[in-house]
Amino acid sequence: MDDPICPLCGRPIPPEARQSLHHLVPRLKGGKGGPVVLLHQICHNEIHATLTEAELAREYASIDALKAHPRLAKFIRWVVKRPPGFHSKTPGARRKR
Repeated sequence: MDDPICPLCGRPIPPEARQSLHHLVPRLKGGKGGPVVLLHQICHNEIHATLTEAELAREYASIDALKAHPRLAKFIRWVVKRPPGFHSKTPGARRKR
């Protein structure tokens, strides 16, 4: 069976890779029971380091919208050069609150 593909970065997610489910609409913003996607943990961390829950619910509730965000697009260009099981601390500064 093939490994699932991370919809954000397009790399396979091997069983040994850190991974998690991302609610496209945050649970606290009405997304409980809504659609989820399986992501590399590093990709999931970058989403939440970049965007607030309100921004995710309002403007970034799809993979295409997430990929279009300038910081996430830069992150994707960086992470696609890494092996599928790669994980590290989230690079760059966290969003301003």
